[in-house]
Amino acid sequence: MSVPLRVLRTELRCSVAPWAGAAVLATALAFLELAPGPWSKGSTLWTAQWTSMALWTRHLLVFLWPLALGLGALQGLRDHRSGTAELLAATPRPARHRAAALAGPTALALAGAFALLVLLGAARLLAGGAASTGAGWLPISLVGALALAAGAVLGMGVARTLPSVLTPPALAVAGFVLTNLLRQRTDAAVPTSAVPNRLSLLSPMLADVRQTLLTLAAPVHLGQTLWLLGLAATGLALLAAATRRARLLALTPLLAGGALALLVLPADPRDTYVLDRPATAQVCDGPVCVTAAHRARLDELAGPGRDALGLLHGALGDRAPSAVRETTVPRAIGGTPERPGDALLVDFDDEVIGAAEGEALTRALVGQGIAPLCHPRSERESGTLPETVAQSIAAAWVLGELRPLDKTMHRAQDQTDLAAPVWQAFSALPPAEQRQRIAALHTAAVSCADDPLDALAGGATR
Repeated sequence: MSVPLRVLRTELRCSVAPWAGAAVLATALAFLELAPGPWSKGSTLWTAQWTSMALWTRHLLVFLWPLALGLGALQGLRDHRSGTAELLAATPRPARHRAAALAGPTALALAGAFALLVLLGAARLLAGGAASTGAGWLPISLVGALALAAGAVLGMGVARTLPSVLTPPALAVAGFVLTNLLRQRTDAAVPTSAVPNRLSLLSPMLADVRQTLLTLAAPVHLGQTLWLLGLAATGLALLAAATRRARLLALTPLLAGGALALLVLPADPRDTYVLDRPATAQVCDGPVCVTAAHRARLDELAGPGRDALGLLHGALGDRAPSAVRETTVPRAIGGTPERPGDALLVDFDDEVIGAAEGEALTRALVGQGIAPLCHPRSERESGTLPETVAQSIAAAWVLGELRPLDKTMHRAQDQTDLAAPVWQAFSALPPAEQRQRIAALHTAAVSCADDPLDALAGGATR
């Protein structure tokens, strides 16, 4: 066995590396599999799409990176705890070799644990038949593995410089506070933060996934890599430093990496998160199209989509949409969706459509085609009760039966209570008047200017 492998085996037996890797992997899997949240359901499920999987695993660095800092610091105290620091310093072996031997196993274990987490997610994606949209997700994961390795090495260097039992917990807490101060919010069309965008991107964690068709731009990968390499180099230099001057010089890589990163990282959030072009490519079955990321949904959407288009043509005439298309335009929470006049837009985050099948899906599409939502429905957005009721009445006019829409945040009884008197008055009108009211409803919904139920009631509620 070669000397480096023998040293690596010895260090693995004597260090916290195996336990650190196991702790990181177990913590991440417990969070993703056991804790409820947007990563565990809906279209943003962490194993629903490749880029989402990479982004969610990077999101976990909000607590995995502080954990890596603390575990690295614990490993950095090993020689101090055993009282062999001065003895090792007196040996002829170069300090940089000792630093590499100490840092290597823990850094590899943490990076390997993150890689194993990604591989488990990839295996779930392959087993579930998730559509491949290229390797754009890979840099996101590679930077995540580097972040854990760099955090561990930096923690070791700091602990060697400040050898105290308080150093590991203090570093972990400081790392957690820092990542949360730099944390990005997802209430805008693209994630934003309370600090300048460049500073927020120095944090290795990413915002939680709200829109599955967004990915990171290439300058973000480059800038974060430069910053993390600077952190790792400073950690190694601190491990090898024996004098005050050497410790001060050890900060040079950190400062240089930070300066270069700030030059490369985008200043505008709109340049940070960009549309994943391979994922947003349109895959069509006739007039019904979805994105490549949701290719698996096309078969279940195609039949009801064509049926809905035929029904809408009979209801709206020349104003009816001629195609069904999945929306790809990012928007803020509560923001008005895109509103093309020639297409019926589908958003799989709206469970009224995303969770429906067969006739229920046709009904939902007819309602969306006649009265497109101005206030979106999703896990974080409830839409408005009048809009939901207007869609159910529009679908009832076309399909002949009034039903509350399933999978909304509005109770079926609340929908019925509001819809029943409007439907009763509307259905008593002559057919020509009903058609005029439906046209008025469509105009009000497309323009987002008027109350849709007011349009159905002929303005009587004003």
